[in-house]
Order: sequence, then C-alpha cells, then structure tokens
Amino acid sequence: MSATIIDGKAVARSVREAVARDAAAWRERTGLQPGLATILVGDDPASAVYIASKRKSCLETGIADRHRHLPPDTSQLEVAELIEELNADSTVSGILLQLPVPEPLDGKALTELILPEKDVDGLTPISAGRLAQGTPGLRPCTPLGVIELLDHHRVALEGAEAVVVGRSDLVGKPVAQLLLGRNATVTICHSRTRDLQAVCRRADVLIAAVGRARMIGPDHVKPGAAVIDVGINRTESGLVGDVDFDAVELVAGLLTPVPGGVGPMTIAMLLRNTLTAAALQAGAAEAQLA
Repeated sequence: MSATIIDGKAVARSVREAVARDAAAWRERTGLQPGLATILVGDDPASAVYIASKRKSCLETGIADRHRHLPPDTSQLEVAELIEELNADSTVSGILLQLPVPEPLDGKALTELILPEKDVDGLTPISAGRLAQGTPGLRPCTPLGVIELLDHHRVALEGAEAVVVGRSDLVGKPVAQLLLGRNATVTICHSRTRDLQAVCRRADVLIAAVGRARMIGPDHVKPGAAVIDVGINRTESGLVGDVDFDAVELVAGLLTPVPGGVGPMTIAMLLRNTLTAAALQAGAAEAQLA
C-alpha cells in the first residue's frame, strides 16, 4: 500500500489563515499591528524571490511589511547599525536577515545582533540555548514546520523513535530538540554514522535533512514510518529531496513530497513566529511597567 502524501501547501494555508485571524484579534485587543522587518543586502536573485514571497505573505495575513533593501557594497557596520535601529523600533516585532549576505559580510555575526525577542528565524545563540533548555522563545521556522506537519497528521511523538539524518544548526539540531521536547527518543545521524540504513530502519519518524539528492531509499525506511523530507536539491530532472520519493512511497506510511511538502511551511511558521514575537515583547513591556 502506498504512503499517504502530506500536502504541505494545504497545511501551510491553514496556518496562514490562523495567523491572519490571530493578527486581526491582536490588533483589535492591543491597537498594534505586528511588523516583520526583512533585510536584503545586494541583489541575489534567489534571495530576492524568497524575500518577495515573505513580504507578500505578510500583506495577506495582516502583518506590516517593514522591508529594508541595502546595496551590495553595504559595510558590516552599516548593516549592524540597521539591525540596532530595528531592535529599538517598537513597530518591528520580528527581524530577519536574508542569508547568505554578500562577501565580505559576516552573516553569522550580524544575525547574532538581533534581539532574541525579535529573532523570528530562531538562529541566535540565545534562541538556540532557550530551545536546548526547553524555555520559552522563538524556534527556527523549518523545524517548526516539520512538527506542524506531524501534528496535523496526528503522528504520536511521545515515546516514538525518531531519527534525524543531518546535524545542521538550521534544521537537524533544532528539529531533534523539538522532538525531544515532545518526548520522542531521538537519534541524530551524520556522515560518520555506521550502518545508516539499520539506524534509520528503527525510526517511527524519519527526518531527512542532509542535502544529498535521493540519499534515503526504501531500505532506510521502517514499513509504515512517517518520513519527512527537508532536502531541496537541484538536479537535471528538477528539484528533488533527500528521499527517493517513488521508491519510499511504497514503504512509508506518511511521506512529504519535494516540492510541496516542508517548503511551504517555512514562511507560514515565520508568520506565526512574528505574532509570537509581538506577544513576547508586549509581555516584556508589561513586566517593566509592573
């Protein structure tokens, strides 16, 4: 029997609709509009497309678009000064620096300047530490999207064996932490994992986030497992994931396609994070006034 294919576009649409309702309720209750400041340095075509999609989604959900576009020769100091300006701007709930930035800019150092309460990408060291400790904070968008897809399909995570293939700071590590937070038993695999197939076959939930086209085949998958493919790889035949979709479809219970699976969830969770950021900042302001 073939796997049930997870429709990431439909789930993302549901999240965006909920964000639009919540943003309207927030404005009615507080008189404030959540705002997202995206920063694009230079004119990289792919980055420009990503930013345009994020800005369009903001407008559709009632989040103010506070975009800033800087020329490619902008200095590290100038970008840093802009981030500090946005940190202090009460109309900006969230800040996102589009990566990669042009050389010789240091994108990691610049990202670390974003206030944790406005770090809607969840990438600063403080955000990572809060995730590791299980304390409230903003979480990376793509890993949040993975959990949202699993929850939408009522995948039982408590007590489940979960295997994450890939240990990046962007996806692998944070999604493992989120799964741990849901009381799954988590194994993180990487290039030095011995007998990768055997480890993956134990998984009730298998997350592929390694960036290698069709690396995960049917021999990696436990029959009936939920398989979430985070990979996006450009090949001569078009975009493909880290999972050999056609072959794994015959083994898995749930499976995300590429494209149309995890990808649409990233912007949806970014919008949700912007609302969360607005609430975090409002709570901090109220605490200062108390």
